[in-house]
Amino acid sequence: MKTIKYELQDSIATITFDEPNSPVNTMCLQWQEDLSTLTEQVLKDKDAIKGIILASAKTTFFAGADLKGVMRVQASDAGAIFTGIELVKKNFRTLETLGKPVVSCLNGTALGGGWEVALIGHYRIAVDDRKIQFGLPEVTLGLLPGASGITKMTRHLGLMGAQPYLVEGKLFSPKEAKGLGLVHELVTPSDNAADQMRASALAWIAAHPSAEHPWEAKGYKVPGGLPSNPAVANMLVVAPAMIKKQTRGLYPAPEAIMACMVEGLQVDLPTALRIESRYLVKLMTGINARAMINTFFFNLNAIKSGQSRPSQSPRFKPAKVGLLGAGMMGAGIAFAQASKGIATVLKDVSQEKAAAGKAYSAKLTQARVDKGRMSADDQKQVLELILATDQVADLAGCDLIIEAVFENRELKARVTQEAEPLLAPGGFFASNTSTLPIGGLAAASAAPEKFIGIHFFSPVDKMKLVEIIRGQKTDDETVARAFDYVQAIGKIPIVVNDSRGFFTSRVFGTFVMEGVAMLGEGIPGAAIENAGIQCGMPVGPLAVLDETALTLSLHVMEQTRADFEAEGKTYVASPGELLVADMVRLHKRPGRAGGGGFYEYPTEKGVKKFLWPQLKPLFEKTDAPWNITDLKDRLLYRQAVETARCLSENVLTTVHDANIGSIFGIGFPAWTGGAMQFIYGMGIDNFEKRAAELAQQFGQGFALTEEVKAAIRRYQPVY
Repeated sequence: MKTIKYELQDSIATITFDEPNSPVNTMCLQWQEDLSTLTEQVLKDKDAIKGIILASAKTTFFAGADLKGVMRVQASDAGAIFTGIELVKKNFRTLETLGKPVVSCLNGTALGGGWEVALIGHYRIAVDDRKIQFGLPEVTLGLLPGASGITKMTRHLGLMGAQPYLVEGKLFSPKEAKGLGLVHELVTPSDNAADQMRASALAWIAAHPSAEHPWEAKGYKVPGGLPSNPAVANMLVVAPAMIKKQTRGLYPAPEAIMACMVEGLQVDLPTALRIESRYLVKLMTGINARAMINTFFFNLNAIKSGQSRPSQSPRFKPAKVGLLGAGMMGAGIAFAQASKGIATVLKDVSQEKAAAGKAYSAKLTQARVDKGRMSADDQKQVLELILATDQVADLAGCDLIIEAVFENRELKARVTQEAEPLLAPGGFFASNTSTLPIGGLAAASAAPEKFIGIHFFSPVDKMKLVEIIRGQKTDDETVARAFDYVQAIGKIPIVVNDSRGFFTSRVFGTFVMEGVAMLGEGIPGAAIENAGIQCGMPVGPLAVLDETALTLSLHVMEQTRADFEAEGKTYVASPGELLVADMVRLHKRPGRAGGGGFYEYPTEKGVKKFLWPQLKPLFEKTDAPWNITDLKDRLLYRQAVETARCLSENVLTTVHDANIGSIFGIGFPAWTGGAMQFIYGMGIDNFEKRAAELAQQFGQGFALTEEVKAAIRRYQPVY
C-alpha cells in the first residue's frame, strides 16, 4: 500500500494514513485501492486483532475527496463512479462491523471525506485546538457527503440536529464536536498529543472488547424522531420551501441532501447508504458541482496562495496606514484595519467629520459586544488604533496612505500631493477609485512607480473582495505590498491592469445598464428585476443602481465624456446611460440616498420599497416583445462577454481573478462558478452561439470578436 501504513502489534492494528508527496491525505484513486487491500488484510488478521486505531502521519487528519478527479468526471462515468463510492463504503462497513473496537485519533482537521473517515471509529479522540475544524462542507462545493456522512450524521444527531451540518455545511471545533457527542474525548495540545491519544485509545479498547455504532444496537431510536413523527413531519412540510427560497432552485446540492436525509431514515442502513451514493453521483456528473469546485476551491486557493502576487518581493505587513476621507468608505477601511491590529490615521477636512468616521467603528464593535462576540477590552483596543484627525501632519510615517475621497480627478490630485510627502521611507500611495484610470491619477504623484489602485467595495465590513489595480508605471514591489496588505486585513485580493472602470466596475456597469436598457425598450420593471433574481444575482439591476446612486452613474458618464474630449475623442453614451441621465435631470430621481430612483422607499415602518409607479406610463410598452429566458440571458451573458473582453485586453490576466472577482465583487451568481466559468460550464461553442443570437437581437454588447474568442480558449483551465 502506498497511502496507508498498516501495523499489527500486541493485537492492536494501527492504520496510519500517509499519502506520499502530498501535504494532506485525500481519497485519491490510489487511496481507494489501498483501502480495499487494507480491508482484506484486516479480515485475514481478524482473530489476532483486539482493536483498531486510525491515525494520520500528516499535520491534519484527512482532507477529503480528490477534487481534481471530480473535475475530470463526465456524465458517461456515472456507473463507474457509483461502483467506486459503494466500494469505499463497503470497506468502511467492513472495518466498523468487524466486532472489534475502532478508535479515530484526530490530530488535526478532518473535513468532508476526512470527517467521514473519522466517523468509522466507534470512539473518537481529538486534540482540543480551536484551529482544528471538523465537518462536512460539501454543500459549498455543490456536492453532498457521500461516503456515509449523511447517513451517519443523521443517525447521530437526528434530522433537525444534523441539518445545519449537512444542508448548510456548518463546521465545528473539537470542543463543539464533544458537546454534540461526535467526539468522545479531548487531549490538550502538546508535542506528545499523539502519544496521549494513543494511550487513551488503548485504554478504551481494553475496556470495550467489542464495539458498535449506536444505530447497530438493539432499541436504537433516531434523536428527535423519524420523518413520520408529527413534529418532524410538520418541519418537513416547510423545509423544502425554505431551501428553495434560499437557493432559488439554482443549487441542487441542498435539496439533494435534505431528500437523502429524509429518505435514508425510512429504510435500513445499507439502503440508506445506497441512496446516498445515487444522489452523490447525480451531483458529481452535473455542471454545478464542477463550477463551484473550480471556483470556491481551486480558484480561491490560487488567490490565497499568492499566484497573482509578484513573487520576488518579501512579505509585508504595514504598521501604520493613513486614510484620506472619513466617509462610508474611509470609515469602513479604518475598521477593517484596526480589527487586524493596524494603527490607522483617519483624516478628513474637519475634526467633526473624522470623528464621525471613527464612530462607525464604535457602532460596529458595540453591536458585537452586545451580542457577546467581542469583549469590551477588545473593542477598546480596536478603537484606540484609530486616530481621527483633521491634521495632515498626523499622517507622518505611514507605510501606506489610501485616498478615499470623492470621484473627482482634481480633488484626488490635490490630496495626493498634500499627503504623499508624509509617507515613511519606502512607503506607497493608493487610490480607492472605482472607475478613474490609475495612470491618470498617478500623474499627480511624485513617485508613480509607488502609486497603485486599491479598490474596496461597500460596505467594507461585509464585502470580502478588494481589487488591486496596477498602473502603467506601478512596480512589482508595490503590487506585492498591496496584495499583502489586503490579505493582512482579511480580504480577498485580485490583481488587474489599468483601464477605465478596471474589471469589476466595468462589468458591473454592463449589468445595470443592460437592465436600464430593457426598461427603455418598454419591458416592465418588475419583469427585469425578477429576471435578475431568477438568474441568481443578489438583487435586480434597477434596485442595485438605486443603491449605488443614479447620480454616481451620471457623474461617471460625465467624467468619461470629459476625458474622451481631452483626448480628442467622441464619447457615445449607451441607451441605458441616457435613460439614467433623464431619470436624474428630468424626473429628479437620484437614487435611494436622494429619496428615490427606480424605487419608492416608504418611511412608514414595515412598509417595503416598491417600483416607482411612474415607470409604467413613462417607459412601459404593451407591445414590447420579451420573454424571461432572454431577459435572464441578457443579464448574465452581457457580464460574461465583458469579462472575456477584459481577458482579451489584458485587463485581467488570470481566470481565477475573473471568477472570484465577479462573484465576490459584483455578485455574479455563485452557482455558475463565476463569469468565465459560466462560459466554460455552458461549453464554449454553445456560449458563442447564444452570444451571437443575443448580439443580433439586442446589440453589439454581446458580440464576440475573434480576439475575444481566442482569449476564451486560451485561458480555459485543464484538470
